[in-house]
Amino acid sequence: MFKWPRFEVLSTSRRDFALVFTLLFNAFTWSYMVIVIMQSISLHATLESAFNTIYYISAAGAGLAGALFSEKIRRSHFLNLWMFLGFFSSSLLIFMYSITIAHLSIIFILLGVSFGLGMPSSLAYLGDYTNVKNRGLISSLIFLTANLSVLPLAILFMALEPVVSSIILTVWRGFGLIVFAVLKPKEENIRERKKRISFFSVFGLKAFSLYLLPWVMFTLIDAFEKPLLKDFFGLEFHRFIITVEPIIAVSFMLIGGLLADRIGRKRVIIYGFISLGVAYAIVGLAPMMMAAWYLYVIVDGAAWGILLTAFLLIIWGDLSEPGDREKFYALGNFPFLVRSTVSLLFITVVASVPASAAFSLASFFLFLAVLPLMYAPETLPEKDIELRRQKEYVKEAKKLRDKYQS
Repeated sequence: MFKWPRFEVLSTSRRDFALVFTLLFNAFTWSYMVIVIMQSISLHATLESAFNTIYYISAAGAGLAGALFSEKIRRSHFLNLWMFLGFFSSSLLIFMYSITIAHLSIIFILLGVSFGLGMPSSLAYLGDYTNVKNRGLISSLIFLTANLSVLPLAILFMALEPVVSSIILTVWRGFGLIVFAVLKPKEENIRERKKRISFFSVFGLKAFSLYLLPWVMFTLIDAFEKPLLKDFFGLEFHRFIITVEPIIAVSFMLIGGLLADRIGRKRVIIYGFISLGVAYAIVGLAPMMMAAWYLYVIVDGAAWGILLTAFLLIIWGDLSEPGDREKFYALGNFPFLVRSTVSLLFITVVASVPASAAFSLASFFLFLAVLPLMYAPETLPEKDIELRRQKEYVKEAKKLRDKYQS
């Protein structure tokens, strides 16, 4: 039975954990509510896809802008303004039935900006208030909790009118703003550093590029394969995939975070890529075998849970330093936010590629993506990995001793 870790194990104060948890949990769940409301509006599939693209492109661009703006003002003030913008843009959805499609497009641009603008700074708090030893555990706990809320939120919002859902969305963002203001985050002296790193300097860092390249390849492969799934697996099995895979992914978020703190980030990411490559290869070689399809669902869901936690929350915090984390998170999370747009660009290309060949190509490129990781540095110090290994060895030795003594 899983027990919530003691704060001594988390190696962070209750106040710091509450601050980071409030920021990220409120932001993630708010963004999930926006997507649910977007899907609940009676729109043509093309319009729904367009709004989805508008939202994520706005979020991605705002993330880059937010990483720059956060240098100009105090982080706490910037995040207060960001959450107030989310409160304001959410309230505009209340009038969705009395406005035109053009006005609705502007609202979803604002909603995308309201999500992306402050996320790099929120994630920077995660990096600042955790250390490399426990960042995986804390990141996975926050991400797991936020994603567990998706199903009940979706059920609730589908049972309500979109306008009522919009009111709840507005209140929820306002609640996050109030809690953040009450917690009063302390201001850091790290913002007084003499020289700040630029976006180009971040790209120039070898370790960042070696982790970013596989992540970009992973998101491109997902964008390429996504249009294939419904036609290849059929509508019924595709519904099974979009229902079961998120459950598997959520289950493996915590596992990924725990393993990242135990055996290292690099190994966990490599295992995720290799296992996913094997699953794609099996489907490509035996496309008519149902067992291959189910294996793909399990492995793809597990890989998504592990890789999302590692890349969205953990690795960029490891590679960055206090005061410069915003740019690392903004650039590192950019590929994930624009993947749906890239998927639309691949639709015409995918139509001309046989499904079995597409899965084989995906498998090849996933294995290829592992090559940069072989040269990437492990961001969890080897001494910490070895120390955990020794503690586990001593614990097992004590169990054996007690067993034989009894």
